[in-house]
Amino acid sequence: MTGAELGLIMIIIGIIMLIAEIFAPGAFLLVPATVLIVLGAIGMIAPDILLSWWSPIIAVVLIVPMTLITVRMYQKLSPPMPPTTTVATSLIGQEGVVVTKVCPGNIKGKVKIKSDVWSATSDQNIPVGARVVVVHSEGVHVRVKQIGEATTSTECD
Repeated sequence: MTGAELGLIMIIIGIIMLIAEIFAPGAFLLVPATVLIVLGAIGMIAPDILLSWWSPIIAVVLIVPMTLITVRMYQKLSPPMPPTTTVATSLIGQEGVVVTKVCPGNIKGKVKIKSDVWSATSDQNIPVGARVVVVHSEGVHVRVKQIGEATTSTECD
């Protein structure tokens, strides 16, 4: 096998790897594919270099900057986002719906705020389905106040 044939094979494998990268993005194949294509092009231009001891040195010289460029590119495309957490104090002023009757003096009541369900208490009885607003947070539960009129019985056991 000549250096030119080996270079052509490397280019074909590199292109196949780039196509695979398109269908499964993640930059796992980007660096080796680029190195194979460049080495293959060098093998096509100067076949004797590809079959010499220079070939591994050229590969390492290509791998280092290509890896750095790929990492930088992905950092620009997708900057790291801080994790999203809900702190109880950030719920103050948020509106929700009662999913389990809220009664004064206990935290057995449940309210749904956005997509999360929180334990709740109140100064008054609040029936299921009532709209509420968070007025205070106490650790992992919230104190709520009803918005508008009650639609059903508000007695607690």
